[in-house]
This record gives sequence, structure tokens and C-alpha cells, in this order.
Amino acid sequence: MLFAVNLMAQKENQLIRNGNKLYEEGKFKEAEIDYRKALEKKPESVKGSFNLGNSLYRQENYEEAAKNFAGAERLIKDSDVKGKSAALHNLGNTLLKDKKIKESIEAYKQALRINPTDDETRYNLAWAMNQLQQQQQQQQQNKDNKDDKNDDKKEQNQQENKPNDQEQQKEQNREKPQISKQDAERMLEALKNDEQKTLDKVNQQKVKASGVTIEKDW
Repeated sequence: MLFAVNLMAQKENQLIRNGNKLYEEGKFKEAEIDYRKALEKKPESVKGSFNLGNSLYRQENYEEAAKNFAGAERLIKDSDVKGKSAALHNLGNTLLKDKKIKESIEAYKQALRINPTDDETRYNLAWAMNQLQQQQQQQQQNKDNKDDKNDDKKEQNQQENKPNDQEQQKEQNREKPQISKQDAERMLEALKNDEQKTLDKVNQQKVKASGVTIEKDW
């Protein structure tokens, strides 16, 4: 039984070495296959999970990569500060690539709690926090623009509910008083007697009859 366990471990290590070689050559899909085979031999293999996460990351399969980095982090002993923080660092990078900015920030923070001297993780954390701030500002701007559009639409609906120019003109015509021939003659006579005074009165009458002008909403 001990011989069988050792043989399986050797096969696992050989598969990981083959996967590493393929990974270095940029053959990420082929490397993924060897890493998966290694995990079949030893499901709790830290190297298998970690390296599989790397190969998936290179193929932009961020969801699966994140699962493997998280799995590797759980398998790594707490005493292995460098290994545990590296898994969390890569998890943060993967989540960031997958546009899960808040989750990536948390992963970076966990990595720094374990290894506070990791400047690369600290830089990535600062960058992710800046991205989150920009995202929130953009969301707020989009919300403001949406509110403005809703206000414009509401105003447009109000304008559409108002009478159009033809209807307004008809209304104005109905409001205009009809002057009879006799009234016109009296007005002409009044003009002769007190021209300026009568003109003022006529102009006032015209203003009253004109109605309210509705400004166009351009």
C-alpha cells in the first residue's frame, strides 16, 4: 500500500512538472490537462490547484481560476505565509479581471493581513480601490443622467398635453370680442375727439384679447 501511495505521488509530481513545462511554453490548455490529471491522482494537491488556477487565468477562465486559487488557499497551511498570501494575491487578480472589484479588494486585504510586507499586493489593492471609486462615480453619474432624462420626459409629456398652436389660435379667436359696425364708428368718432386717450384704451383692449402665449420647448 505504501508503494502504491508513493507511485501515485510520483505520477502526480510528474504530471505537475509536465504541466509546468507546457505552461512556460505558453501552452496553457495543455498544461491545464496535466494539472487536472494530477488532481485526479491527488485531489488535495496544493500545487495542482494553484497551477491549474494559473493556467485557467491565462485562458481568461476567471470563474474557474478563482475557485482553484480559493481551494489552494484553504489547503495551504497557515504557517506557509508566502504560499497562502500568494494564493490570495492571485485570487484578487482573478476577481479583478472578472470585474468583481469589491471581492478582489477583500482578497488583497486578506493577503496583506497574512503578509503585510507584500508591496505588490499593496499596489494592487490601491489600484483596485481606485477602480472601485471610479466605478461608483460612474454609477452616480449614470443615475444623475437617468434622472435628468426622466425629468425631460416628464416635461415633454406636460408640453404634449398642452393645446397645440392651432387649438390655441382657435381658443384665442373665440376669446376675441367681435366689434360691430356701430362700435367701430363710435371708436372713429372718439379718435377725432381724444385721439391719444382713445388709442390707449384700444391698445389695452387688444392686449386683453390676445390671450396667453405658450413658449415652445426647444
